[in-house]
Amino acid sequence: MAVRGRTRTATSRRTGLTGRRGGKSSGMTWVRRAVPAVAAAVAALAARDLIQRDHALLRNFPVLGRARYLLETIGPELRQYIVAGNNEERPFTRDQRRWVYASAKQENNYFGFGTDNDIEYTPGYPIIKHRTFGRAVPPSSPTAGHDVRLPCAKVLGAARGRARAFRPESVVNISGMSFGSLSGNAITALNKGAALAGCLQNTGEGGLSPYHRNGGELVFQLGTAYFGCRDEHGRFSLDRLKSLVAGAPVRALEIKLSQGAKPSLGGLLPGAKVSAEIAATRGIPAGQDCVSPSRHAEFSDCDSLLDWVELLAAETGLPVGIKSAVGDLGFWQELATLMRDTGRGVDFVTIDGGEGGTGAAPLIFTDSVSLPFQQGFSRVYKIFAEHDLHERVVFVGGGKLGLPDNAIVAFALGCDLVNVGREAMLSIGCVQAQKCHTDTCPTGVATQNAWLARGLDPTSKSIRAANYLRTLRRDLTKVAEACGVEHPGLIGTDAVEILDGRTGSTPLHQVYGYRPEWGLPSPADQAEIIQLMVPEGPRGGSAPPSATAVG
Repeated sequence: MAVRGRTRTATSRRTGLTGRRGGKSSGMTWVRRAVPAVAAAVAALAARDLIQRDHALLRNFPVLGRARYLLETIGPELRQYIVAGNNEERPFTRDQRRWVYASAKQENNYFGFGTDNDIEYTPGYPIIKHRTFGRAVPPSSPTAGHDVRLPCAKVLGAARGRARAFRPESVVNISGMSFGSLSGNAITALNKGAALAGCLQNTGEGGLSPYHRNGGELVFQLGTAYFGCRDEHGRFSLDRLKSLVAGAPVRALEIKLSQGAKPSLGGLLPGAKVSAEIAATRGIPAGQDCVSPSRHAEFSDCDSLLDWVELLAAETGLPVGIKSAVGDLGFWQELATLMRDTGRGVDFVTIDGGEGGTGAAPLIFTDSVSLPFQQGFSRVYKIFAEHDLHERVVFVGGGKLGLPDNAIVAFALGCDLVNVGREAMLSIGCVQAQKCHTDTCPTGVATQNAWLARGLDPTSKSIRAANYLRTLRRDLTKVAEACGVEHPGLIGTDAVEILDGRTGSTPLHQVYGYRPEWGLPSPADQAEIIQLMVPEGPRGGSAPPSATAVG
């Protein structure tokens, strides 16, 4: 029995060993089968490369040449995460994106060990000049200003007696980005974020969608196609506009003449992207190409533009403004002259810089058509100031003004409000993949792909958008107080100098040819905003002055 037991055990061991050898043999068999299959696939690919005529590189280096195209495809990601320095990338550097992301997540958005910007050798670099003693004393608490109220220094529409004039509650607002360009989840997140932060959201020219109705107050943009307020023939319908604004929290109307990314160009949304939702929002047929003309049909010159502005204001009671990039200054000269001489006029002017742009456009337009913000805005402001209109118009700026340093310069030049577009996109998850024009945005922000859009949770992202907006307002307030004033709109051009190299700088008003008093609200508006901004009770020092304190 013992012998038979040992025999069975030995047999079992041999069987087990055979099993293991069988498993190894099976794996080797799979490899032997896979290698010829892979080789055949590579050979087929090589044959295709050799006979194709589109790419010389692949004809000369079949298969191997494909590595070059792969690296080209993932080049932006490699540069973004591995190669580029903190201040090399465009349109937003790594430092700028990090500041937005950290602010949106309420993480530490401070930077250590001093600046890594090349201040000494960068012509055009702005320096903000703090004051040792000023009218406004910054509070000492590290969390001071986190929930600051920062309303506009002017009342929008008051100068022209509009029935529904109002003071915007926030100097920072969300720029025009249409549903269609952005996903429904992205629009929802931004609208909810605007409601939480108490700011305005511009609808963009794509109409007022259901995603814009989540509590945030709106500026309704009228583009050349009049989406959302057009009849069945594509013509503007005043009745539909009145019905639309009566049923939504619209606080102002903005007539879009042009934008920084593609001035004087219309738009095209391919029929494949015109979903039933987009069609209903815009008032167009679903599944058909959606073309935005390059010009408005309701007016053809400054005179008829002002007639239309006054019509819209009278019929809706809302403040009415225009949005434009800056090119030929003749338009602005004629507009200001007519406003001065006829009494008709716009309530606000939104200047979009050539460096801005959330949408897709031809490269020549994004790179070289229309002036950058500071040059364009300062020229327009000067024209209005020379016509004594600058105190009667609310000036709004756009074009990378969602960063505190750029925004401070904008306020010093005369902005009363700033709009943020791409920075707001970053706050809800954009990673600057620059896929906005391909419908393949990986974070679901700028796409109509349902699978990609589902990755963006509107509830959590709305909180991040609000955090970013509040943080920007906090930083603007802290800088204003460092400059000795209570509000960023009270920062004058004397508070900023522009470096022209290592050894020299020029005050901002000299750079742009301003008179010393330009760039500020009227004395009455200044007094009113100071009263709104100054809280009750003491501010400043961490302890009371000693008995020996002087003054």
